[in-house]
Amino acid sequence: MPQTHEVTNQAPPLTGHDVAADPALIEGLHRQGAGWSEDSLHALGTLAGTERVQELGRSANENEPVLRTHDRFGNRIDEVEFHPAWHELMDTAVSNGLHAAPWRDHRPGAHVARAAQLYVWGQVEPGHICPISMTYAAIPALRANPALAAAYEPLLAAREYDYGLRAPAGKRGLIAGMSMTEKQGGSDVRTNTTRAVPVGGEEGTYALTGHKWFTSAPMSDLFLTLAQAPGGLSCFLLPRVLPDGTRNRIHLQRLKDKLGNRSNASAEIEYEGAVGYLVGEEGRGVRTIIDMVNLTRLDCVLGAATGMRAGLIRAVHHTAHRTAFGAPLIDQPLMRNVLSDLAVESEAATTVAIRLAGATDRAARGDAAEESFRRLALAVTKYWVCKRGPAHAAEALECLGGNGYIEESGMPRLYREAPLMSIWEGSGNVSALDALRAMARQPDSVEAFFAEIDLAAGADRRLDASVAELKKELGDPADLEFRTRRIVESMALVLQGSLLVQYGSPSADAFCASRLGGDHGRAFGTLPAGTDTAPLIDRARHAV
Repeated sequence: MPQTHEVTNQAPPLTGHDVAADPALIEGLHRQGAGWSEDSLHALGTLAGTERVQELGRSANENEPVLRTHDRFGNRIDEVEFHPAWHELMDTAVSNGLHAAPWRDHRPGAHVARAAQLYVWGQVEPGHICPISMTYAAIPALRANPALAAAYEPLLAAREYDYGLRAPAGKRGLIAGMSMTEKQGGSDVRTNTTRAVPVGGEEGTYALTGHKWFTSAPMSDLFLTLAQAPGGLSCFLLPRVLPDGTRNRIHLQRLKDKLGNRSNASAEIEYEGAVGYLVGEEGRGVRTIIDMVNLTRLDCVLGAATGMRAGLIRAVHHTAHRTAFGAPLIDQPLMRNVLSDLAVESEAATTVAIRLAGATDRAARGDAAEESFRRLALAVTKYWVCKRGPAHAAEALECLGGNGYIEESGMPRLYREAPLMSIWEGSGNVSALDALRAMARQPDSVEAFFAEIDLAAGADRRLDASVAELKKELGDPADLEFRTRRIVESMALVLQGSLLVQYGSPSADAFCASRLGGDHGRAFGTLPAGTDTAPLIDRARHAV
């Protein structure tokens, strides 16, 4: 074809930058005791920003996993095939310890360092973060059975990605999955019908029969699952390959055709007398698994913050290189309002996510006050930050106009991914009601939550007024469950506002004016007149 025109006024590819060049992230890293990890974080961030690694993310999503239930001779194999790009992403994540480093690194801030790495590397491709998160979260649950922990934890924590179906003891490293929900119950796992029958003569060994509607990362080496044992709902560990090298009777029925997260496999499975090992006590399955749930919920918050940061950077990058109506988009007042509003939301999400990682770290070291704070603040934040993700992604996409609606921009993938964080590990109602239960059952969590909020008392009148109004709401017992979303939203907002004010964030004033003071419309881009947009946009612009 003859050349008919010159390509101009298009943004260059967003590559060649340090994804970790994020002031809110780096400030949080130091504030929460993990400043020692900054150099390695920047190394990972520089890798994440390369053209080659960005291409790995695209390839992993465009070449989705394929289920092979049988080989060509008719033998059942239950294999999931992945594109090489997926394996390379997994290898980098595992070799950097995103899957388990805090369980072997005893330095203060280890969980924070890992959270920051997850946030940075997750901006490349979020789907493969699912098995990484599952492995991280499985270890404390597995410790309810010391013998199993002794056998498997060293391999789960190993920094070697060793894909393939082989006996766990013969591999260099293991990945864990989770298999909880069933058709009839979803998040109501107590309705599970999968049966676990003790195997005679083998203490702690059971045969499991039943189905699971969603099994995260079905190609994993080990699964934590729930089933009804004689003593009630219990937790079990199931290897895909048994110690003698034979395959456990775990059959992959089909892979889910999901809205997003398409690089990652999620399956429906059947247990046909599958061998499982009891983790914890019979009848205490939910109690055993709760540590795992709390850690994956933290990763949901991190995932939502990750998506917001990725959307913001893409929007700022595009508008900095795109001219319309005689001026760069990024310099036009209305676009600056939109970008600033997206930046405020992103920074608030990042700040609270890293604060929760800090609470997780200190709770793991025996800090009872931080554990009480985390118990309530995590449920509150999981509800709200994950709810904000889809709206944020949609507005960031719109900053690119029609270019953002095209798959090649990467924005549709970001948009499809955003709702998952609100659904995974309990949808909005589950998270909100969990916060309500925590307040009722653990009053110390309420005290710890407001102790954190009160660290900013007197510094901003809008924050103070919102805290006073929240306490009134909590003091009114009428229709409490009906009002739960409203209450939990308010709790999340005052927590974010308090942290931004405490830490002197450039976003604090705009956040308090808009989110707490009510000087805001119903869409992004409605910050009040007089907002100083320069520091808000510059914190994102300088990263690219």
